[in-house]
Amino acid sequence: MQERIVIIGAGQAGAQAVATLRAEGYSGMLEMVGDEPFAPYQRPPLSKTYLMGTMERDRLFLKPDAFYAEAKCELMLGVSATSIDRAAKTVALSDARTLAYDKLLIATGTRVRKISVPGAQLPGIHYLRSIADVDELRPAFSTAKNLVIVGAGYIGLEVAAVARKYDLNVIVLEAMDRVMARSASKPVSEFYERVHREAGVTFHLNTGVEGFEGTERVGGVRAGGKIYPADIALVGIGVVPNCEIAEAAGLKCGDGVYVDKFCATEDPAIFAAGDCTRHHGRNGDLIRLESVQNAIDQAKHAALAMVGKPTPYGEVPWFWSDQYDLKLQIAGLAKPGDQLVLRGDPATRKFAVFHLRDGAVAAVEAVNAAPEYLVGRKLIAEGAHVAPERLADSSVPMKNIV
Repeated sequence: MQERIVIIGAGQAGAQAVATLRAEGYSGMLEMVGDEPFAPYQRPPLSKTYLMGTMERDRLFLKPDAFYAEAKCELMLGVSATSIDRAAKTVALSDARTLAYDKLLIATGTRVRKISVPGAQLPGIHYLRSIADVDELRPAFSTAKNLVIVGAGYIGLEVAAVARKYDLNVIVLEAMDRVMARSASKPVSEFYERVHREAGVTFHLNTGVEGFEGTERVGGVRAGGKIYPADIALVGIGVVPNCEIAEAAGLKCGDGVYVDKFCATEDPAIFAAGDCTRHHGRNGDLIRLESVQNAIDQAKHAALAMVGKPTPYGEVPWFWSDQYDLKLQIAGLAKPGDQLVLRGDPATRKFAVFHLRDGAVAAVEAVNAAPEYLVGRKLIAEGAHVAPERLADSSVPMKNIV
C-alpha cells in the first residue's frame, strides 16, 4: 500500500510542505485539511494591500489550483480536524470522515486572541486574521467615520495606516507604554508613533479597554474612564496557537506544540511546523515564532525529516511590516539587555537599529534600509562581532562592514 501523509492546516506551512515533499521525491498519498473554504494563501497582505483594495484576492493564493492537482495533493477545505488517534494513526474530521496516516504534519497556525470585556460581542467589532475578516471590514471603511483600534502592534498600526488613507478618524488604544512594544526597540517604537501621529492617528498609551458601548451595534469604546466614539472597532491584541488537537492527543504542548530541531514531536510519526510550534531557537531559548519565514523553513525541515533526510533547523528569524511608505524589516530576536546601535537618522525615514549581545550582532531593525537588513541577517547568522562605532558610521557602506 502507498504511504500516506496527512497535513492538518491549509496555510503557508502546509503549502510549503507539499512543495518540498514532492520536490524531494515523495511519491505517496498527500491530503491537506483546512477549515477555511480557501486553498493556502498569504496572510501578511490582508492588513495592508488587500484591505486597501490594491491587491486582488486571486493574488493572495500561494499556489495556483493546478499546483495541487499536479502534486496529487487532495485538498479538503471548509472542514476541520477534530481529533488525532495516535494508536490507530487516524485523524477524525468535522464532517465525520476519518483519515488514516503514516505520517502527520500539524500546521494549524494561530487564531486571534479575543477580548473579554463587556460589550465585546456587539456587531461592528472586528478582528483581522482571514480573508473573510477583511471582506467584512473593508466595506465598513467606506461608510464609517470613527475607527477605534485596540492594540498598537503590527496589525493595529497597519490597519491604522490604511484607515487614514480612507480618511477615517483613527484612535489607537494601547495597554503598554509604547507602540509595538513586544516586537520593536524603543527608538523604532518612538519613530513609528511619531509618523502615525503626523498622519493624524491619535494614541492613548497605558490605556486598557474597559468595555464597548452600544445597543444594536458598537457606538463607542470605554477606556481609561472615557468613552471614545466608534462606528467600527478593530481588536488586534495578539494570537493564540491552535495546539488543542495536539494536546488532546497527548503530545507535549505549552503555548505551542513542542518540536525538536527536525520539527518532530515526541511521536515519531507526527511533525509540526509554523506558528503553532514551540522550539529551541539558535541561542537555545524556547520560542514560538509568528512569521512567514518560520512557517516556510519549519515546513521544509519537517518534510525533509518525513522523507528520511533529517536536517537541523537553525535559520535566522525575520519579520516585516508595511505602514505608509515605510518598510520595517527585522532579523534576529532582540533581548532587553542588548546594546542598541543607531545607524542613520530617523528624521530621514531611513535608518537601522542594531542589537549587540556580548559584542556580536544579535538582531537588526531596518526602516527603508534594505542593505542594513540584508547584511545584518548575514552578520547574525555568522555570529559576527562588529565594533559599535563602525556599525553606527553610515559613511561606511554596509557591504564593507562584513
